[in-house]
Amino acid sequence: MKLTDAKLRTLTEPGKHFDGGGLYLEVTAAGGRYWRLKYRHGGKEKRLALGVHPAVGLKVARELATEARQALQAGDDPGELRKNAKAKAAHENANTLKAVAGDWIKHQAPRWEANTMERIRATLEADIFPTLGARPMASIKAGEVMKAVKAIEARGAGEQAGRVLQRVKAIYRWAVTHERIESNPMLDLVPSEILKPREVTHRAALADKDLPQFLAQLDVYEGEPTTVQALRLLMLTAARPGEVRGARWAEFDLAAALWVIPAERMKMRHEHRVPLSRQAVEVLKAVEPLTRSEPTGLVFPSPTYRSKPLSENTFNSAMARMGFKGSATAHGFRALFSTVTNEVGFDPDVIERQLAHRETNKVRAAYHRSTYLDDRAKLMQWWADYLDGRKAGNVVKLPQRAA
Repeated sequence: MKLTDAKLRTLTEPGKHFDGGGLYLEVTAAGGRYWRLKYRHGGKEKRLALGVHPAVGLKVARELATEARQALQAGDDPGELRKNAKAKAAHENANTLKAVAGDWIKHQAPRWEANTMERIRATLEADIFPTLGARPMASIKAGEVMKAVKAIEARGAGEQAGRVLQRVKAIYRWAVTHERIESNPMLDLVPSEILKPREVTHRAALADKDLPQFLAQLDVYEGEPTTVQALRLLMLTAARPGEVRGARWAEFDLAAALWVIPAERMKMRHEHRVPLSRQAVEVLKAVEPLTRSEPTGLVFPSPTYRSKPLSENTFNSAMARMGFKGSATAHGFRALFSTVTNEVGFDPDVIERQLAHRETNKVRAAYHRSTYLDDRAKLMQWWADYLDGRKAGNVVKLPQRAA
């Protein structure tokens, strides 16, 4: 005799109370009421839990039993299907976008500078995690990522939008490779098909005609002494701002006038040797009594947080206070160095090597490493003397390189 809702309301006798087709309500001596489905699969009798009464009513229990029988007819074991579904749900809940992104960042960290890693993490935390971070990666659709990226673009940050999109795509590629998700739903997201075209703007570079004014302002700048000296070293070496900010005393051999930047701190992940001019060595000797004893070994520690290097914005903020906001950036010193030294007639290969631009031709790259250090030492001493001349107000005519 089939069960009814009325009978279930008064049913108290412990035991199995069948509804038909293997479905029954098991009442325990303690008063528990559990729906079960008895079935056979692979020659074995099995049980499938369908819920607790009255939270799961008779109608729902019958529907669940019907679904299980249909799985049996298709040759599947409903118990195994349930187990696999639970495992999949647990896997997906453990592999949210934020959790997997954190593991991706840890995996990539040895390839990045510390400030690069923090910048990447910050953009994801600001623009992706608030809406998508807690979601299982497998549940996020391409359209949702596209919507998040276009929202970044809408606030006028088109370049940032492109970077965030590329980072999300990289996380998904990594997740597939490491079996965190089965497939990559972001493959068809192409930046050029989502974001508007934008003009590429280069960082503002100090013009040669403004050098006397800038160098004079730097001499009287009332900011932190280490910031002033860091800017001087930046100009004298044509290094990247991050390379100077993160410099450590262990990298310098002042007696040999050489700065060896380890591969892990270089953009191209290749060790870079920087010959130091007489003026660059003087800068470092001036800083030495101020920071040599720092436990971190940093040449230019942050004046606020001594365990960290100067912040990314320190240089440009100082230049802005000197009256060069919008007209020059710290990174732009490299462009000025390149322009002047090329116009004077120095070997372009020597200049490119000094700028640590990567040579794609392996034979030429090996040649550059073995022969250009002496040439670059002469180049950098000329450049330091040139800056001294411009600070003194000398009008220097730059001869054109012969064709």
